[in-house]
Amino acid sequence: MAKSGSSSDLLKNSSLYREFLAEREEILRHKWLESEKAGTDIGFEQALTDWMVNHRSQWRKRRQAERATA
Repeated sequence: MAKSGSSSDLLKNSSLYREFLAEREEILRHKWLESEKAGTDIGFEQALTDWMVNHRSQWRKRRQAERATA
């Protein structure tokens, strides 16, 4: 049986996990920007929903293009 530390390292080094972290960072950035515009904290759920509906598709296309040229 593998040690839990090595499983944790495997997860952290996976491309899926790195994409998750990058997407989460973009959502948090969007939350901050939209909260500043609104003059109040809009909350993570609202930021997540708005980002997914309005920005996720283009963000993913840019990420894929960046990976293809890297």
